[in-house]
Amino acid sequence: MTGTGPTSQRPEDEALTEAPGPAPAPGSSPAIERANRMNAANMLRSLLPLVVICLLLVAWVSFRQQGDEGVRTVDPTSTVQLAAARASYAVPVPTGLGKGYRSTSARTDAGDAAKGDPVTMEIGYLTPSEEFAGFVVSDDRRAAALKAVLDGAKEKGSVDLGGTSWTRSTTARGETALVREADGVTVVVSGSGTEKELETVAAAVRPHRG
Repeated sequence: MTGTGPTSQRPEDEALTEAPGPAPAPGSSPAIERANRMNAANMLRSLLPLVVICLLLVAWVSFRQQGDEGVRTVDPTSTVQLAAARASYAVPVPTGLGKGYRSTSARTDAGDAAKGDPVTMEIGYLTPSEEFAGFVVSDDRRAAALKAVLDGAKEKGSVDLGGTSWTRSTTARGETALVREADGVTVVVSGSGTEKELETVAAAVRPHRG
């Protein structure tokens, strides 16, 4: 009879029992982990001011663009030509104003005027300080555009602009008005612009030469 000895292991079983498992990853040092956290925090703190500055620049540019887009400019040439063609007086108009002055409105009642009728013309400007300067000329002292400025106005002396004397007044709205009258024609420059800006518009008034 053949005796039975201990059962031999199969090669596959030996491989399974003898193969070592993966070595455990070495633990990170607390000092290294703290250094990594500090590096990330420092990076965020360094980038934050740059991000804030970029956002402020974008907001400022956007605001400027929106402001420019909100201003509607007009060419007053056709209005001036119509008034000059119908008026019985030499129509004056501001001429040669710098780029900082933009015309935003222009109107005249000359379209409905018959020969000999009074003619009124108005031009509105946006000044370099983003304020308003209005120009009015009429040979009708009762014209609504003149009354809107001069009714309730108080004279504050006079000023010489380009060799021409203008009366300086303060309107009922507290704005400055420069007034010039000659040969039955009244010219007014007024608005919320600074006195220097209003004087610049007044000094630029010249007879229109079509």
